Amino acid sequence: MKALYLGQYVPGDSPVHRLDPRVKIVAALLLSIVILNTGAVESLAVTAFLMAGAALAGLSGGRIAAALRPLAWFFSALFFLHLIFTEGRPIIAALPAVTWEGLWRGTAVTWQFVALVASAAILTMTTDPSGLVGGVERLLRPFNRIGVPSHDIAVMVSVALRFVPTLLEETERMKEAQVARGADFGDGGPVRRLRKMASLVIPLILCTFRRADELALAMEGRGYHRGPRTYLHELRFRRADYAALLAVAAFLAGVQALRFLPL
Repeated sequence: MKALYLGQYVPGDSPVHRLDPRVKIVAALLLSIVILNTGAVESLAVTAFLMAGAALAGLSGGRIAAALRPLAWFFSALFFLHLIFTEGRPIIAALPAVTWEGLWRGTAVTWQFVALVASAAILTMTTDPSGLVGGVERLLRPFNRIGVPSHDIAVMVSVALRFVPTLLEETERMKEAQVARGADFGDGGPVRRLRKMASLVIPLILCTFRRADELALAMEGRGYHRGPRTYLHELRFRRADYAALLAVAAFLAGVQALRFLPL
């Protein structure tokens, strides 16, 4: 299967794909707020909700895992930092730095970040870039009255999301090229591997500037200009959009209510 990255759109005709982009953006934002304020019971409910959303969108667990894989090092580092530096009761007497409180805290915080990235992955996989730009602009349009350039912000968000898979692909390509020249990124401990990965930083920065320059030229060549514009497909709420928004709001309200139940 072709490598899949966070920010990469997966074409489809599922109920989630057909939803108005504004509904999915608002749902992802509300879900992010709830994720950052969840306990053990609520986290199970949110996990089940994310799995149901991915299944309804026709996204397998493998696709979601593929989008999360490039950040596995970050999730691992986050978990071990909390595991080691959180004070509490030692799990093993010989390792007093590793505590039960650190294990619990590391698991909870790591889950929060995984859930945030997973929700963002479902959003970008089910919303094409033009729809994402249109949705963000429509949501920010009321702020135009106070001088907020809604369209420019929407374009920046879309370009940033689209650059994620591009940069990850470039990183993999550079890594493979260096391996072909004899570099070995697999041997040694974490510190040594990190030093070896540092050799990719300068080429990646140069590649980023080159890609940005190419994108700017391409946008200018296609007549892009700042300011208001019209769209080929106007966004309109349908019954399914209202129903989905109400369902998400009801679920998230229920999750928040769980915090006050004596479980």
